[in-house]
Amino acid sequence: MGSELPFTPLLINGQFRAASSNLKFEIRNPYSTDVVGYAASATSQDCKDAIEAAGRAFTSWEKTPFTQRRDIFLKAADLIESDKYKEKIQRAVREETAATPIMDLFNITNSARNLRDIAGLVSQLKGETFPSDIPGGYVVAQRRAIGVILAISPWNAPVLLSIRAVGVPIICGNTAILKCSEVTPRAQAIVAELLTEAGLPAGVLNFISMDRKDAASLTSEMIAHPLVRKINFTGSDRVGRILAAEAAKYLKPCVFELGGKSPVVVLDDADLEQAARAIVFAATAHSGQICMSTERVIVQRKASETLIPAINKLMSALKAGDLLNDPESKLSALFTETSAQNVISMIQEAKQDGAEVVVGDLQSKGAVVQPHVITKVKPGMRLWERESFGPIVAIAVADTVDELVDLANESDYSLAAALWTKDLNLALDVGSRIRSGSTNINGPTIHVESLRGLAGLGGATGYGHFDVEHFTEVRMLIVHPPGSRPFPNVDV
Repeated sequence: MGSELPFTPLLINGQFRAASSNLKFEIRNPYSTDVVGYAASATSQDCKDAIEAAGRAFTSWEKTPFTQRRDIFLKAADLIESDKYKEKIQRAVREETAATPIMDLFNITNSARNLRDIAGLVSQLKGETFPSDIPGGYVVAQRRAIGVILAISPWNAPVLLSIRAVGVPIICGNTAILKCSEVTPRAQAIVAELLTEAGLPAGVLNFISMDRKDAASLTSEMIAHPLVRKINFTGSDRVGRILAAEAAKYLKPCVFELGGKSPVVVLDDADLEQAARAIVFAATAHSGQICMSTERVIVQRKASETLIPAINKLMSALKAGDLLNDPESKLSALFTETSAQNVISMIQEAKQDGAEVVVGDLQSKGAVVQPHVITKVKPGMRLWERESFGPIVAIAVADTVDELVDLANESDYSLAAALWTKDLNLALDVGSRIRSGSTNINGPTIHVESLRGLAGLGGATGYGHFDVEHFTEVRMLIVHPPGSRPFPNVDV
């Protein structure tokens, strides 16, 4: 049976191959727990080979014309919309993550758009010239690539986030190693296959998968390698702290997009029907396993009398289960049984501390958790403080706008937020007081502006942007004017 299942190889210096040890690990569907494939389990030598291949490729890739880089990404965007790649992505994402068809589409359409956006970044790869402080001299400030980038990308949007992790560095002239999640190697390897087919030269992108038991030690080795100049990571703040500590040993910079605990602030004058729909959508899309998922709803007291029943009705109508065989199931499993157990534990702890469960059965079955609504949630509860990554709406009620804002900001997360009000002036005032990288006025927390991207403001959400500024460095050439000038310590 094992030989019939798909095998995901490594990509090192343009060659797709097994691990040097020939070891592999199983990939299981989180709903059925069936083995759905195998992936190469990289060794320490495989990781070194990938880094060294990237290092060799950098010397020529950095010098490639911008138009060549742009055309590769534009071709990749066209390829990913082909039936061949659509089928690959849909099958891999469904089998490895038990995702809904909406998430399949999300990974395809948004990935194509992202590839085209990345192609357009070449227009930003410009330096500048200006007069020097030295009379008659001038300065050339060059925007240059950094070198080899270690990109560590997660399972929850495996294609889209892998494209972002390696695409932005590569278009800037860097080379990259994509270290995938142990959950979704096949889906993420599609990115390596796609860019290779689009014409990316050997060694510019290398792909590494590894067994979970080896991940900590091998990742530390990769961060320590002298050729690795920068690290980017999307994932939990728990792992982000570990990676930051490793990188700090070598003073290597990082770009981190970590967790979210997105608040939605709802004022009394809001369109409550639309607010309820947006809240439930953003709380349950991908079963709540999106960094921008709505996790906290902070509503003004009068509005709560209408909003909470509306949320309860919508959440009660949703069912998580077997997407393939049960037409009533609209949501799928969480990515592991352990994650499901953690979600239920957070709700139970909140209930013991005074919260009320108004929708949901307080149970997990395997990796499946039904939608839950919990009221009277407050700061200090783990359900308030920590990202749940489950289909949960946690609600707090307050009287004044100042209280609502204070509660929204009572968090170490700052990735995304939303605000509902019909008063534009109030929206601009209150929205600017919510500490969030992006605050959506009268819209869901799940939204990304392509021209700016998504980023937190430090803390548990991380720091840095996936943009040209963060994956290039500025080097100055200072041209001194001809002729003699005084050098006091040598001129006698």
